[in-house]
Amino acid sequence: MKDIVQNLKSEVQQVLVGNILPYWVDRMEDHEEGGFYGRITGHEMLMAEAEKGAILNARILWTFSAACRLLKKGEYMKTAERAKRYLLDHFYDKEYGGVYWALDYKGQPIDTKKQIYALGFAIYGLSEYHRATGDQEALDYAIKLFESIEEHSFDTQKNGYFEAFTREWEEIADMRLSEKDANERKTMNTHLHILEPYTNLYRVWKDERLKKQLKNLIELFLDKILDKKTGHLRLFFDDDWNTNYDILSYGHDIEASWLIHEAAIELGDEEILEKVVPVVKRIAEAASEGYALGEGMIYEKNITANHTDTDRHWWVQAEAVVGYANLYQHFDDDFALQKALDCWEFIKGHLIDFKYGEWFWSVDANGKINREDDKAGFWKCPYHNGRMCMEVIERF
Repeated sequence: MKDIVQNLKSEVQQVLVGNILPYWVDRMEDHEEGGFYGRITGHEMLMAEAEKGAILNARILWTFSAACRLLKKGEYMKTAERAKRYLLDHFYDKEYGGVYWALDYKGQPIDTKKQIYALGFAIYGLSEYHRATGDQEALDYAIKLFESIEEHSFDTQKNGYFEAFTREWEEIADMRLSEKDANERKTMNTHLHILEPYTNLYRVWKDERLKKQLKNLIELFLDKILDKKTGHLRLFFDDDWNTNYDILSYGHDIEASWLIHEAAIELGDEEILEKVVPVVKRIAEAASEGYALGEGMIYEKNITANHTDTDRHWWVQAEAVVGYANLYQHFDDDFALQKALDCWEFIKGHLIDFKYGEWFWSVDANGKINREDDKAGFWKCPYHNGRMCMEVIERF
């Protein structure tokens, strides 16, 4: 088994340094207007005047900071530094705090809403940059963003975090993260991506208030977001944590299984960890309803609409590898390791673009490549697949 794991580790490192990271350095750095281009289509066409999204920039910052820390390669720091400077100089709102949702290609704000999900990723990237370099400015801004989330988004009455606000932190009618989401005030997805950066920030900033809120987030997943009957995570909620949606997101389930576990381990609270361990296993088991040997993991099932999306998205497969590797690493689950290896074989066979670099967005149930969605863009970033590679390298 040790040889199998070492072979996996070797293969993902080759893909990371030879396929994923070079694509973003060589193809996406914008040397005309600064930062990074906003989009490359699924047909490899650069859209130099596409809008630039906070999510893309923050995820590039996290990815290259983590790669520099893990692989000790200075060239990755140049890209991380580019992302950090652009985030702080262009996306950060110096008047009201927080980060803008989107800029035009020249770096001017065109959507100034404060989507808490985006603030979370900015914290994730900045805290990782500090972790890699010791840079105080990055940590200071990560803390400022933490304070903005806690001041404006945290629901002091009914717990949890609200989705979005105007630039001035007022109520906003459309709180959706994307067009496919329900327009609700609280969502699993945003809570997951506050949990994730708060965990990383706590690694480098042992603040008691942060510790309290990280613990609270873990408990929210256990008590409010987890469907105790099915083991799946519920996705959309009103202020009182009621939900009218019956949607299963297999990728988010498997991703959450290891992120919640990671948060509990980092928190260092044995009582919380004891509660989390069985839940980690249960969520991963529920996610496996979307997995089939040799076929990867499907995207989601909308029970309410009686519709199943059977496409195999790049990020879902990447998170499946990490989620199953986590079960093997911590619980000696050999069957989970086989699933991780199987998902990796599916990725190699269907999603990695060995000709141009990076990964395709998805393939359908018949293995047909989706070239209509981006190769790089607002949501297509080096974070899920890059992180998968680095998680395997670090864990083994």
